Amino acid sequence: MTKCALLFGDIQGSFKIYPLPDDPGVPAPPRQFRELPESGPQECLVRIYVVRCIDLQPKDTNGMCDPYIRIALGRKSLDDRENYKPNTLNPEFGRMFELSCFLPQDKDLKIAVYDFDLLSRDEKVGETIIDLENRLLSRFRSCCGLPQTYCVSGINQWRDQLKPTQILERVAKVRGVPPARIEGDGSSLTFMGKQYSLQDFEANTVIHPHLGPARERLALHVLRNQGLVPEHVETRTLCSSHQPNLSQGKIQMWVDVFPKNLGLPGPPCDITPRKAKKYFLRAIVWNTTDVTLDETSITGENMSDIYVKGWMPGMEDQKQKTDVHYRSLDGDGNFNWRFIFGFEYLPAEQLCVVSRKEHFWNLDKTEFRIPPKLIVQIWDNDKFSLDDYLGSVELDLLNLIPPAKSPEKCNLKMLPGMTSSASSKRPLPNSLFSQKSVRGWWPCAIEQDGKHVLGGKVEMTLEIVEEKEMDERPAGKGRDEPNMNPRLEQPNRPDTSFFWFTNPCKTMKFIVWRRFKWIFILSIILLLVILFLGILFYSLPNYISMKIVKPFS
Repeated sequence: MTKCALLFGDIQGSFKIYPLPDDPGVPAPPRQFRELPESGPQECLVRIYVVRCIDLQPKDTNGMCDPYIRIALGRKSLDDRENYKPNTLNPEFGRMFELSCFLPQDKDLKIAVYDFDLLSRDEKVGETIIDLENRLLSRFRSCCGLPQTYCVSGINQWRDQLKPTQILERVAKVRGVPPARIEGDGSSLTFMGKQYSLQDFEANTVIHPHLGPARERLALHVLRNQGLVPEHVETRTLCSSHQPNLSQGKIQMWVDVFPKNLGLPGPPCDITPRKAKKYFLRAIVWNTTDVTLDETSITGENMSDIYVKGWMPGMEDQKQKTDVHYRSLDGDGNFNWRFIFGFEYLPAEQLCVVSRKEHFWNLDKTEFRIPPKLIVQIWDNDKFSLDDYLGSVELDLLNLIPPAKSPEKCNLKMLPGMTSSASSKRPLPNSLFSQKSVRGWWPCAIEQDGKHVLGGKVEMTLEIVEEKEMDERPAGKGRDEPNMNPRLEQPNRPDTSFFWFTNPCKTMKFIVWRRFKWIFILSIILLLVILFLGILFYSLPNYISMKIVKPFS
């Protein structure tokens, strides 16, 4: 082809050369195509399902991308710019696009991913091209994949234009074999010399009301054994014209092509991404025990000003902490304090959805998906210096560590990764979402010299509550109103639990007097004796001189 040659179109076909036999009576070789497609343009309805993209090439300075979908088919195009996904390289679109076209003129379907930019021109990330004519004419019937079940209603409703028995009849015609013979009740079928029974395919299947007639279900099972394209999600590589040999990411999708002369297709699949459900985690901190005594009081006693802090990973801005149990002399702390954490949760994926701005100048929030966990820490409060960390425990709400029923049975062997001789007898972790509520003791560990040591034990009640139940059974944070479900009373703390700087009278009574009581008594007695002796020695010379002189005699 010369440089000035122009391309007016292309041709798709198959060419075969057969030798002519010497005997003209010999029959001609069989035709390769028994059923030729229509010679004129064929109007089709095309449905494009875009599920998600994987590992897109970053286009923004923050190493992320704001992708959206753009589709072109012939002279028609669709732009989904308003539904871009901010700050992600793995967007979940869950979008369905519907277009009409004429084949073979509009055979090339172009699906491109663009990066959204507010102030500059949108940049193409990559695209993939699908030949719709190939799919429509394929003998493997790739225009619409065969699902696993034939349903006449529900979310998996049959979406093809032809029923399974009609498709099986067309397959027999294309292959030049007799059509399938189906028994009257549809329980058995004979095709290409083989007999099929519905019982063989659905022996352990639960028959639900969405399933269609038996004859159609059996025809579908036979079709799935004929090498036709099954229902599936394609993973296609996105390419760029500037770097055609370098992958720009992958797109997961599928395409259905329906010739309009066959009638209307079934309803499209709903692939909209699942919406996260609102849940609340209620964590009531009752008590602590065996907490490390990290400080020494002014009277020489070992003590700690204990408080408990908790949060869910990814939601650090919702950190909550109890009030302070001052002057714990034995490592015990009493709180009766409620934490409440609200979070968005996807039950199917078993992940929490967290949306937040990474920087204050960002226009959009970035979405993260993280496992649901609760981190609980024990701290020692210091008013004039940084608080001291005493220990923590991380609780996976999907594989929750079974708590101990008493503090004596609570130890570090309960934590995963800790060696235990009785590991076989240890209760298996269970999901808090299935248990709904659990109460007990958990150990808090701290690392010292490369080893984990016990920093304290905390008694808690953990409860998962849905949004509707939260309205029916309200509860306030801490001990605030509405203080119910359950009601939390003021903790029963010893009289010695107070902050010395704000309570000077209590400081004198419970610290100074209790510790130095006999020293104070002896000091007072000694002071009285000294005063007595001072007065005695002061008045004694005058008294003696008066006795000698006797001025009044």
